[in-house]
Amino acid sequence: MHLSVIDQSPVPDGFSPAEALQHSLELATLADELGYHRYWVAEHHASPFQAGAAPEILTGQILARTSGIRVGSGGVLLPYYSPFKVAEVFRVLHALYPDRVDLGVGRAHLSREPAVRALRRDAADPLDGSDFLDKVQELRTFVGGEDFPEGHAHEGLRPSPEMPGSPDVWVLGASVSSAEATARLGLPYAYAHFLGPDQTEQAVRRYREAFVPHTAGDRPRVILGIGVYCAETEAEARALFSGHRLFRKRMEAGIAGPVPSPQQAIEELGEEAALAPDPGPGHDGHDAYVRNAVGTPEQVHSRITELADTLGVDEVAVINSIHDHKARMRCYELLAEAFGLKPRAQHR
Repeated sequence: MHLSVIDQSPVPDGFSPAEALQHSLELATLADELGYHRYWVAEHHASPFQAGAAPEILTGQILARTSGIRVGSGGVLLPYYSPFKVAEVFRVLHALYPDRVDLGVGRAHLSREPAVRALRRDAADPLDGSDFLDKVQELRTFVGGEDFPEGHAHEGLRPSPEMPGSPDVWVLGASVSSAEATARLGLPYAYAHFLGPDQTEQAVRRYREAFVPHTAGDRPRVILGIGVYCAETEAEARALFSGHRLFRKRMEAGIAGPVPSPQQAIEELGEEAALAPDPGPGHDGHDAYVRNAVGTPEQVHSRITELADTLGVDEVAVINSIHDHKARMRCYELLAEAFGLKPRAQHR
């Protein structure tokens, strides 16, 4: 099974966004050395707790620091942008680092927030986003260097730079509807189990059932994204997870801020609540569909493989928002050891 990383560039309390971005670069370099398959960076805007507002820039920086791991976006929020521009940006990355670039796109949550209005101020319908699937089809055509049909507005338009091959296009989602739409397009799908665990099984099944190949050889491909908080002991892992638990509680109350530390979580939530097991759907900490795997390397390995086997997926992308950077790096080291990843020779 392939093991990959999704990084939202979380900003820990007491650190700056610039430091959070440096943490992402360090973690990506480590993931490459450890043998992880992919490293995807997210896109969030006007956020006090996530520093990655420009995945295309982080992707380029990470590609320059790594030797073999696939790198890309997880994902570009396509409703906000021109597919032609996105295609050209990622074709430049592909020209510089052939066969290592992934272009993951997502629909995102469109709202009336100021950031959304600022991002789409020139769009005809800045708040709807119903053109997402049309944009994905347009993007795939541009990225792959395909021809638009006769009479199309973009007939004859070729993105730069022209060269063999292209980035791989993925669609990210967290619902059954996004899974079905991706299947109809014949594109690979990354499901954010850490966001929508209650729909995971149905979404993955529906994606496979509805899949329509775009070209000969296309087949359903699924990456499952799951939260992972791993340490040498279960107690340490629960402590690492407690900061995320407090962060989510604050978010639900409308309080946006950086990722708190375990000590802050214990002080604010109380030790018993802060260090309790992560409840899955139905509030059962042992549910196969719990959104976060928290525990020792053996416990986390068991939880991830159980979920992957149940769903029949052969790639899992792990994500977390651990406050302490060294502990976060160690989490990925322990996970690589538990899954027997083969370290990658460095040729920089």
